[in-house]
Amino acid sequence: MSETTEKKVVPAAECTTMAEVRAAIDGLDTLIVSLLAERMRYIEAAGRIKADRGAVRDDVRKAEVIAHAVKVADARGFPPKLAYRLYDMLVEGSIAHEFDVFDAR
Repeated sequence: MSETTEKKVVPAAECTTMAEVRAAIDGLDTLIVSLLAERMRYIEAAGRIKADRGAVRDDVRKAEVIAHAVKVADARGFPPKLAYRLYDMLVEGSIAHEFDVFDAR
């Protein structure tokens, strides 16, 4: 879409229709999934770089990643408990993917 035909994203506080809300959420979801895909490229790099399969699961690092996400969530007005649950699932999925990458080498 060109700039002249793109739908303008309305700030959440100014939305008056569900179409505006949904358009903004769809755009944000595209950005979120794009960032998650980029994050996964780094997980794949870790699976390529680590010399020992035992290093793939690092529970200390997992706790650090989740704590960081919860801290950022709290500072940005996102529910910290939800951030914790999302990041726990994201990190576990990332570890599983990293094992796949490591084992495929």
